[in-house]
Amino acid sequence: MLQEQNFDFISWWNEQSFPGKELYRMSADGELVLQAGNNIKERSIAKITPENADAVIKQLVEKFAALHAKVTELEVEWVAAEDKQKLADKVALVKEYLNHTDAVGDIVSLASLVQNWEQTLHALAEENYADKLKIAEMAESLVDSGQWKETTLAFRDITDKWKAAGHLDKNRNDKLWNRIEAARKAFLDRKHIHHEEQEKDMLRNMDLKIDLVEQAESIASSEEWKNTSETFHRLTEEWKTIGHTINKKNEELWQRFIAAKAAFFDRKKEHAQKIQVEQQKNFEAKELLVDKAEALKDSKEWNTTTQAFAALMEEWKKTGRIPQEKGDGLWKRFSAAQEQFFEAKRTHFGEIKAVHDQNYTLKKALLDRAEELKNSTKWGPATGEMQQLIEDWKKIGPVARSHSDKMWEEFNAARKYFFARKDANREQQKQYVEQQKEVRAAQAKGLIVKLQADIKEEEEKLADFHQAIQDITPGKKAAELRAHLETLIAGSEVTLNRLRDKFAQAEKDINATQHQNKNPANAE
Repeated sequence: MLQEQNFDFISWWNEQSFPGKELYRMSADGELVLQAGNNIKERSIAKITPENADAVIKQLVEKFAALHAKVTELEVEWVAAEDKQKLADKVALVKEYLNHTDAVGDIVSLASLVQNWEQTLHALAEENYADKLKIAEMAESLVDSGQWKETTLAFRDITDKWKAAGHLDKNRNDKLWNRIEAARKAFLDRKHIHHEEQEKDMLRNMDLKIDLVEQAESIASSEEWKNTSETFHRLTEEWKTIGHTINKKNEELWQRFIAAKAAFFDRKKEHAQKIQVEQQKNFEAKELLVDKAEALKDSKEWNTTTQAFAALMEEWKKTGRIPQEKGDGLWKRFSAAQEQFFEAKRTHFGEIKAVHDQNYTLKKALLDRAEELKNSTKWGPATGEMQQLIEDWKKIGPVARSHSDKMWEEFNAARKYFFARKDANREQQKQYVEQQKEVRAAQAKGLIVKLQADIKEEEEKLADFHQAIQDITPGKKAAELRAHLETLIAGSEVTLNRLRDKFAQAEKDINATQHQNKNPANAE
């Protein structure tokens, strides 16, 4: 393991690869920082050390995958939701995750998606605010009305309009509603004062209970289960605070009130049962997906199984919610099967890379040796070794595709260069031999001419010696002269025989050379 002072964080960072990497920067001392960008504040993500570098990056990438899954899950809900504002709290929660989760990945794309949701929610809220503001202003315009019955109906209509208006943030919603309630109360106070002499408390109580009953009946068909349940609880508590009215009317109003309440809660119970049935079906569907995932976790068909897991994940996302108490365990099984397969896949391709690297080292050695041999003039040994390099090359397995073609081209080029030089040298040697043959032929012809002259000269000497013997006159030195001439004759005959042998051999050599020139294949 490298010492920390020798670990180059920047170089290590430059070797990393994952989507969204450009959104981060690595300092020389190992601090990983998310850079400020579209809807993103700059913040430190992690402190990297030589010991934990790879593990930290892997963990941060996995955290981003989990974060991406949360956003994707909410995106599915967003697309399906008719009332987007019901998802406002979830959007805010996901935004908090984005701003505080330490992860690495294309976080800007997630932040942009959340920002778009916020903008949509904001636009809807502003529209709803404008609608509810008009309703509040309408209510306030009725405070001083003297048309008691019509205005009472108008306030009921205002309540219906308010309920029909869209969602608004609690603070502004409460303020506008308080204005309506204040206007309603101001109107009802005036109305009660107006009727004080005639009906006083009982009529006032009856009006209040009528208002509660009408509110109850107006929300009996609501599907905002939580809010409406709270409203019924509030209305019930308000009913308890209102005093008695005319007995017959009081019982009638109470029966209407509890009928509206029962109708809502019966529907709420049916809805809960329906949700439970749907979630059970979703659970069974997801359990089947988990079984399929677990059946694939030991597969070695890497590409096919990767696509199969992607398809299973899409099915998982499309399948609706399941009971929370069952959901976590099911997801853990699905995720564990997925992780086992992809971990095996990563290990497999890591082993292939190791084999490729080893083959690269072996072929690089052969390439280097071929480069050394290509300029050799030791044709015999170099040819044998070059042929052996080819055989060795064929025995070595493949290398990474990024190196394969280039290495073979360089190796083959070195081999071709050597044999081209060898062929050129053979041709040069052949030309030299031909030149030598011509030189030897010319020398042989010159030798024959010289030998012919020498033979002729020697024959003339021999004839002179024989003639001299015939011309000897008797005398005291005649015997001595004869003996001398006979010695010269013997020597001349020896010389003549030697010259004739040389002449015959020269003629033989010339004939052989001429024969070779006519039949070069036989000469080789």
